[in-house]
Amino acid sequence: MTIVETETGERSETAGPDAGLGGNWRVIVLNDNHNTFDGVATALSRTLPGVSLDEGHQLAGRIHNTGQAIVWTGPRETAEHYWEQLSEAGLTMAPLERE
Repeated sequence: MTIVETETGERSETAGPDAGLGGNWRVIVLNDNHNTFDGVATALSRTLPGVSLDEGHQLAGRIHNTGQAIVWTGPRETAEHYWEQLSEAGLTMAPLERE
C-alpha cells in the first residue's frame, strides 16, 4: 500500500498488492487534453448509477477546473468495476484510493 498526497494536501492510501477489500474506495478521474466535456459527462452518466448527464457535466467542470474529481466512492470491488469501465471509455484515471 502506498500513501500519496493529493492536491488538497490530504494523505490517502492507494491500492497495493496486499490491500484489503474493506472500507470505501475513491474512483478519481483526472483532467486530460484529449477528452471533451461532453465525452466525459456522457461516460460518467452511462457508467455511474444515479449520475445524470447534467451531473456528468458538473463533474466534468470540476475535473477541468481542479485537475481531478472523485466521481464515486464505495466498496472496492464496485470501485474497481467503475474504474475499469471509465478507463475503457477513454477517461484518464488516477489509481484507486482508500477513503
